[in-house]
Amino acid sequence: MDSNIIALPKAQTLPTISVVMVSYFTGPALLEAIAAVLRDRDIFELIIVDNGNTDSLRKSISDFVMPSNRVRLLQGHGNIGFGRGCNYGAGLASGDYILFLNPDAVITEGTARIMTNVGASLTAPWIVGGMLRGPMGAEQRGARRGELTPLTAFFGFTGLAKFPFIKGINRTDEPMPAAPVPMPTVSGAALMLDRASFNRLDGFDERYFLHVEDIDICRRARLAGGQVYFAPSATVMHYGATSDARVQTVEFEKLKGFIRYFWNYSDALWAKALCLLSVPFMAIAIMGRAWVIIFKKAIKG
Repeated sequence: MDSNIIALPKAQTLPTISVVMVSYFTGPALLEAIAAVLRDRDIFELIIVDNGNTDSLRKSISDFVMPSNRVRLLQGHGNIGFGRGCNYGAGLASGDYILFLNPDAVITEGTARIMTNVGASLTAPWIVGGMLRGPMGAEQRGARRGELTPLTAFFGFTGLAKFPFIKGINRTDEPMPAAPVPMPTVSGAALMLDRASFNRLDGFDERYFLHVEDIDICRRARLAGGQVYFAPSATVMHYGATSDARVQTVEFEKLKGFIRYFWNYSDALWAKALCLLSVPFMAIAIMGRAWVIIFKKAIKG
């Protein structure tokens, strides 16, 4: 070999990132969310699971993504639920990492790679959640959450968590960490796993049709010996509540999700009995909130 030839290092290929987005009558925010994903060259592909949208929006989606070879649009399966829709999209994804992103969540460029870098140092099965900010820039509730227990749920439902020294599930009242930190629960609006972690957890529990599936998968990851982390610099602007679904329907699914969650994780007989006894109180709290929302909308008119 010629001694003057310098051996060059082998090119390193970064792990690929797939984004899975499940949409159900989302509205115009969906196009903004898609555009933000396509602007980020770290993202290898976008898989849109169309659980149901208006004909006009479906045409707009098709026209918008047609020029891109990075988008796969899945339609014709009906409304199969959020968790099942996520699993459907993930099953067809080819990325090393899978980022589940709400259809009204506008990702900041570079956020997906930040999340992969955090996850790469964690113990599998791992989950990384991003920072959710509203349209005005304020942190949204849900991105940083503690353990969901009957007590934290009670404090949250009754509003007692607003008082000092009483902790509910949300951690938005705590100082923002300067670096990624362990967090019992992160939001499914911007949630990442690697392929191995997703497979090990068998994805989302499809028995949750809508809501609580993110809380459940975080708990299962921790029970399996993995780590769940919150990455404050992985920012996503999240509109929230953009679906045209009836509020009563959404809140009823949330109620069913809470009941299933507490039943699943109540091992002792007395705990299951307590779960059954708490159902009427949960129903009043959750469905009552639905009617409050409807009443406020009616007043604004």
